[in-house]
Amino acid sequence: MERLHTVLDSPYGPLTLVATDGVLSGLYMSDQRHRPAQETFGERDPAPFGEAISQLEAYFAGELKEFDLPLRLDGTPFQRLVWDELLRIPYGEIRTYGELAELLGKPGASRAVGLANGKNPISVIVPCHRVVGANGSLTGYGGGLDRKKQLLAFEGAGVGVGGGADALF
Repeated sequence: MERLHTVLDSPYGPLTLVATDGVLSGLYMSDQRHRPAQETFGERDPAPFGEAISQLEAYFAGELKEFDLPLRLDGTPFQRLVWDELLRIPYGEIRTYGELAELLGKPGASRAVGLANGKNPISVIVPCHRVVGANGSLTGYGGGLDRKKQLLAFEGAGVGVGGGADALF
């Protein structure tokens, strides 16, 4: 198993992209919760990341709303189910943890959905930032609540969401 990484500057700080056997398996923000140790990322080599970088740059320029990249999402079966649901949340829209739990057929599992969401290894592309609390509040985000708010504002998400001290708007 070959792991390589590169770092991309973004409007939200440096992003570390990790590939396992040539497939994107990680996208981490600086100071991200649940970020693996740097030494697990392998050698620095931008070669396998050309398309991912192009799509991320287009996204940050406001020109791309849906990523089309092969992804390697390593996690438990439940985590992978949650991450697959995250990929179905359209650009500019939000879902609650409870809504995701309902979609998975596990209406009482909103906390488990939140835990799986927090362990998402490919932030931005697998849009865990598009998930909010039941009352529209900004709850945990591995990259920090300020970044979550910035990403949602960038996408135009959350208009009319109310409630909570951390509500979007």
